[in-house]
Amino acid sequence: MAAWFIARVNNTVCKVIYYLCIFSMVVPFQMVMFTLSKTADTLKLNTRMDHPHRLPGFGAGLAIFMFVGFVKSIPLEIEEAAAIDGCGPIRTFFTVVLPMLRPTLISVGILEIMWVWNDYLLPYLVLDINEYRTIPIHIQYLKGSYGTVRSGRHDGPHPPCHRSRHHLLSRLPEVHHQGCVAAGAVKG
Repeated sequence: MAAWFIARVNNTVCKVIYYLCIFSMVVPFQMVMFTLSKTADTLKLNTRMDHPHRLPGFGAGLAIFMFVGFVKSIPLEIEEAAAIDGCGPIRTFFTVVLPMLRPTLISVGILEIMWVWNDYLLPYLVLDINEYRTIPIHIQYLKGSYGTVRSGRHDGPHPPCHRSRHHLLSRLPEVHHQGCVAAGAVKG
């Protein structure tokens, strides 16, 4: 909803917020990691219940960037037609814009989930690893740091079924371009 507001309201404050989100993608995490871990220790925010509240902030810049780009491609006439039909701004967003954002929602969701799942550095810095571990860190500890787990049958290279499954997952139905969705919605 913030990206929709940033894309539709063209003023200086929205531009500054948008460029701050872009800047947050440019700044590497290593520049803020020591300050973040020190602040988390000082405020006693290093428990497993506090960890999920830190994660969305790091991916918000990418999400805002993707959503603003997508909302800019939606014709404004569609939202104007909803306003003529009696929809307020919030109802327009939830009944008209949000269903059109579904491909971007899925893309951002997949990127955020993959980023959170593959994140080792932030949990190591902020959480007490002796007491709290994320699932990927648990898996790494089960695997061990001196070699791999031998499961017997799959010791060699991956069997063909693993490669074909990866190939199929990379070929899942592609997200259609927004122009296809909104092409017939506006005359002229």
